[in-house]
Amino acid sequence: MSSMPRVYMYKKETNMDRTRAEAVIEAVLFTMGESVEISKLADVIDEDVKTTNDILDGMEKRYLKEDRGIALTRLDKSVQLCTKSEMYEYLIKIAKMPGKMTLTDTVLETLAIIAYKQPVTRAEVERVRGVSCDHAINKLLDYDLITELGRLDAPGRPLLFGTTEQFLRSFGVVSLDELPKLSPVQMEEFKQQAEAEVQLQLDV
Repeated sequence: MSSMPRVYMYKKETNMDRTRAEAVIEAVLFTMGESVEISKLADVIDEDVKTTNDILDGMEKRYLKEDRGIALTRLDKSVQLCTKSEMYEYLIKIAKMPGKMTLTDTVLETLAIIAYKQPVTRAEVERVRGVSCDHAINKLLDYDLITELGRLDAPGRPLLFGTTEQFLRSFGVVSLDELPKLSPVQMEEFKQQAEAEVQLQLDV
């Protein structure tokens, strides 16, 4: 008696659930940074365009309801993940911040003097280095590594400078007490390097 042939049943893979589909769409739109055709999103989540539009509608309503900083923007047959217009004022603030810090030897030396002698005036810093420190101090202010601490009670009432919390974070210390001790030899090296800068400028 011949045996009956085996019949193998393959279960069709089900579509991803809605939560997963939303997460996938959000990831795609965030990564692309520009509008994506809804038909392409449908292909990605293995759904038809109508179902994908329903999912997008749900995402759009949730972004508004949850007071998120992002929103979905419809562009004909495509969609894009954008920042809400009411968030622009905060984006402007971050855009105005300086980019990656570039600390030259001159800027670092100026910062070291301010860190160890604060509160200190511009004139005192220049007296240690022997050269003008306007550019270095302005850079350090831009990078929020130093700040104005007030004015010295002296003729002309010069500004006093000191380091900031950003300085501590940038150099991985909790307080100024953790800074290594600066020896007189190092201070003399600062002066010598400053003199070398002046000579280099004269030779150009």
